[in-house]
Amino acid sequence: MNAPAPQVSGDVVELRIPAKAEWVSIARLAVSAIASRMQFSIEEIEDVKLAVAEACVHAIGRGGEYVELLSESLPDGLRIHVRNFGGPVPAETVNLETADESSLGGLGVFLIRALMDRVDYEARPQGGSDLVMFKRRSA
Repeated sequence: MNAPAPQVSGDVVELRIPAKAEWVSIARLAVSAIASRMQFSIEEIEDVKLAVAEACVHAIGRGGEYVELLSESLPDGLRIHVRNFGGPVPAETVNLETADESSLGGLGVFLIRALMDRVDYEARPQGGSDLVMFKRRSA
């Protein structure tokens, strides 16, 4: 059974990819096109692409058949939800501000935090997790 979709407020593009590494490039291309359409700078687009790739690899590592990406265009930036539907994760919610990289997947999580303006992670009790990233568009 699918978990309910997150609340959204802007234009939304949804993508579901198989939970296999060879599909991560499709997610990168999609988010690159969205960020380009929103007139992000080349550097910002590269940051978003790398963060999405790392988030997808993290989600694939958690198991499940597929990974869902929900990209939301907002007036001040881009919000991206990366959801996996793997097995149960630890019951506690992970705080990305205080967790160390070894507990969440190593260097990838460090990169995501460094590249994006806001990152939230929540393990769902029924299984799977949500990683929500936000990148502000520079003026």
